[in-house]
Amino acid sequence: MQTSVEFLKGIGAFKALLLQKELGIFNFNDLLHYFPYRYLDTTQVQSINSLQPDQEWVQLKGIIMNFQEHGTGFKKRLTATLYDPGGQMELVWFQGISYVLKNIQPNTAYTVFGKLSFFNGFPTITHPELEKVQVGAQEKTDTMLPSYSVTEKLRVKGITNRNFAKLTQALFSKINAADVYETLPQAVLQQYGLMGRFEALQQIHFPANADRLSRARHRLKWEELFIAQLKISQSNLRNKAQAGFSFPTIGNVFNDFYEKFLPFPLTNAQKRVIKDIRTDTLKGRQMNRLVQGDVGSGKTIVALLSMLMALDNGFQSCMMAPTEILAQQHFEGISKLLENMPVKVVLLTGSVKAKQRKPILQGLADGTVHIVVGTHALLEDNVVFKNLGLAVIDEQHRFGVGQRAKLWQKNSLPPHILVMTATPIPRTLAMTIYGDLEVSVIDELPPGRKPIVTMHRFDHYRPKVMDFIRHEIENGRQIYIVYPLIDESEKMEYESLMANYEQVKTHFPDPRYNVAMVHGRQDPGEKERNMQRFIKGEAHILVATTVIEVGVNVPNASVMLIESAERFGLSQLHQLRGRVGRGSEKSYCILLTSTELSKESRQRMSIMTQTSDGFVIAEEDLKMRGPGDMYGTRQSGALDFKIADIVQDADIVVATKEAAEQLLSHDPQLSLPDNRLLYLALHQTQKGQPMPWSKIS
Repeated sequence: MQTSVEFLKGIGAFKALLLQKELGIFNFNDLLHYFPYRYLDTTQVQSINSLQPDQEWVQLKGIIMNFQEHGTGFKKRLTATLYDPGGQMELVWFQGISYVLKNIQPNTAYTVFGKLSFFNGFPTITHPELEKVQVGAQEKTDTMLPSYSVTEKLRVKGITNRNFAKLTQALFSKINAADVYETLPQAVLQQYGLMGRFEALQQIHFPANADRLSRARHRLKWEELFIAQLKISQSNLRNKAQAGFSFPTIGNVFNDFYEKFLPFPLTNAQKRVIKDIRTDTLKGRQMNRLVQGDVGSGKTIVALLSMLMALDNGFQSCMMAPTEILAQQHFEGISKLLENMPVKVVLLTGSVKAKQRKPILQGLADGTVHIVVGTHALLEDNVVFKNLGLAVIDEQHRFGVGQRAKLWQKNSLPPHILVMTATPIPRTLAMTIYGDLEVSVIDELPPGRKPIVTMHRFDHYRPKVMDFIRHEIENGRQIYIVYPLIDESEKMEYESLMANYEQVKTHFPDPRYNVAMVHGRQDPGEKERNMQRFIKGEAHILVATTVIEVGVNVPNASVMLIESAERFGLSQLHQLRGRVGRGSEKSYCILLTSTELSKESRQRMSIMTQTSDGFVIAEEDLKMRGPGDMYGTRQSGALDFKIADIVQDADIVVATKEAAEQLLSHDPQLSLPDNRLLYLALHQTQKGQPMPWSKIS
């Protein structure tokens, strides 16, 4: 299975190198695990006159004619017309034009597959997949033909989708079941009625029928999720066995603050979470707890009370935030709450100068500093604690696993870990990406918080929106105006934001109105000054990119205007909305979009105006975008599944979690002979390596 694909018929050294560079396919094993992304069902062909605007992917059959090139350079495109007995439609290419002209024959019948769109009522497919109809050829018995994702470079060099399928067929002529080892124990295969591994791989590439394909996909998804759940369950077992500090005392510091300085009564949800934390920290085992609560639910006060609990037992605490602005706000908020208490709180971020840093590091080392709030700077090797007992991490998915692990090395025993997130975690994610954490939910808002009114308006309403904003400013309120990151180019992004900033100033001119701006290209000092102008009420309007998404707290801000709201994901929109509604006045979130909205964009706007429940929004966002986009986990590999999808496969997530826990209860180290191959599969995926099937014996 480690044989180079170079030795397959029709490949050779040059094409093998191309497959390595373009698709990461080096050997037989890589090719075997490069799955089709869809299947051409040769029996399902529509006619053009039956196409509807709400359809996405369609398959048609007809004659392609009228090839025409338009424009030059970057604006060059190629169009053609597809005719069938029911009508005609346009096909469009922006790339690979010379390849299409060379290989697609005019006035010839093709099967056409692609994503449907309508322009001025006329159906169009951009970059369609084409399969020439073999006139007079013997009728194929296969009704399900695999389609592989191949790049333009591969197509130009002759590795088309059809040729890729031939390549995979050539692979199966060289291997058999003895070459592909079964990772799942026989008992698991029988208990859950799963297809064997080799058969599943055969059927996923060349399915005999829809039922066999479904069973093959189920088997391979099951294996992927099962291995992920084994990792999580083993991590849980290690966590539960990991010795930790005990906090047996609720002492003077906690009691004095609770009785004299608590700014408002705790909600029942907050009390319940504090009780969870209290129970965890009594066990003498390391706590690993995730506290999730919607924006404004009072997570920070829960974290503070936990840190005071640590202090009563002689331990220091740290709070790590993803940005300097958020760390500064946490520091200021905690310092204000503790100003009459004998508790030393410091701030440590990357911008703290060496002169100020020295006494902070000294205080952490000798124990005179009780609480430190900071950013990634807390992970530096020269940050040494006398007795770190609790680490609070805000917005965990912004920190890598390796970074969090560095906190464990700050002490002889690892500190208790309390993770806070305002991004509600859907159930399937809580069982996978956050599966090694105990979960607490703050599911009620403090009394007195008014619901935010969310409105969707099209661009032509902008004058009325600006009048409304002017009215709010006259009533003493402040306004956020947020723009998306328009372009990957920093220069373009900056120029676009500056143009928008100037447009806002034409509506709200100096000196009557004060408009501040923050964006990604500002140096930290300038960004901080502009943020502080807004926080202190010196600026009426803050024009920004999404740098204000996390944590900024301005109770006087009553309007969040989100420009080009269709460019944001649901969770982003919900987080931005949560920047307002923090005071006693009625607050508004206005979603401004163009009138040309996709089906998904219309759906997002509808959800935002109908609900403010963060869990509902998170579930919908997960369905629409997938976990990698939502949580930034694709890059870390945490959810980089080849075939499984934790949204669509929620039932498999649940089943594999139960199966993993059951297996580990009998064999926690996977040391029994029946589990040997599973142990090796798990060991390889933990290292981020593919399974070296040929080396397992």
